[in-house]
Amino acid sequence: MKRKTSIEKSGRIVAWINKAEWDQVTEYLYSTDSALQKYALHRISAWRGRFGNSTPVAVESTAELVRCQVLDASGQLDSHELVLLYGMALVRFVNLITERRQKIVTIPLRRLASQMNIPEWIVNLRHEITHQKLPTLNWCRKGCKFVLEWLQREYWSRQLNGSLAEPWDSESEEEEEEE
Repeated sequence: MKRKTSIEKSGRIVAWINKAEWDQVTEYLYSTDSALQKYALHRISAWRGRFGNSTPVAVESTAELVRCQVLDASGQLDSHELVLLYGMALVRFVNLITERRQKIVTIPLRRLASQMNIPEWIVNLRHEITHQKLPTLNWCRKGCKFVLEWLQREYWSRQLNGSLAEPWDSESEEEEEEE
């Protein structure tokens, strides 16, 4: 039987059952124990089942990057397969996170990333993966580590300190509307 989504205090529908589940998933995603990380990934899969395309981009990106780390640690994939896996997750992160800030007039990706405190080397890594020779596995791992830290700081920690249903970048959107 499929559980219904819960409604947080703000009245917005969310995919997680309650704050305790959210807290647990957050903790497990950033654990060094791959069994706990796998459990968190299964919970996020359940959230996707409830929320579909409305699953927050930051949640999706975190899950994709953690999945890369879990598969990397498993030793089941060779280095080329891992580069492709990490590469896809990093490209999707940069594209999806910055896409939310695009306006009618296209803004350069580097500028959008800079406004979001994503360093230029991450954008360059995405560019290499997309348009040039694939980077080394070591660079992909470094990119993944950085982006997961960025997501923890910019998304997961902010959600834990406030309402779980509040829009992630509401502050920046309000600032842009005032301009």
